[in-house]
Amino acid sequence: MRVVVDTNVFLSGIFFAGHPYEILDAWRRGEVELVLSAEILAEYQATAERLAIKYPDIDFATWIDLVAVKASMIQASQLPEQVCTDPDDDKFLACALASRTTIITTGDKALLRVSNYQGIEILTPAAFVAKYL
Repeated sequence: MRVVVDTNVFLSGIFFAGHPYEILDAWRRGEVELVLSAEILAEYQATAERLAIKYPDIDFATWIDLVAVKASMIQASQLPEQVCTDPDDDKFLACALASRTTIITTGDKALLRVSNYQGIEILTPAAFVAKYL
């Protein structure tokens, strides 16, 4: 199963042992295929670099390297019009559409509000784990 993982879920999976971690662990075990675009990877990396200053004991670089090697990278064009109230969230929808991935997992309320946009199911990490893992 293919899934686009929002930045908040990805980074929460590195820090905490809850549902975001379960999603990343399923990906590492090959049970889930993580799909992302260069724009999403850049956001993962930029956010991780900012957090690395505050949390120097967390090895973000290893995670970013793993994602760069193991995730399915696709090329996604910008959406023709803004969909989310936060335009930064549209990159996750664009990635899902370009890759024909029908699931995004996020804790972001702006993304959750547009669930079912063009058939894309947008789930919280808890809902994703309950339904698919």
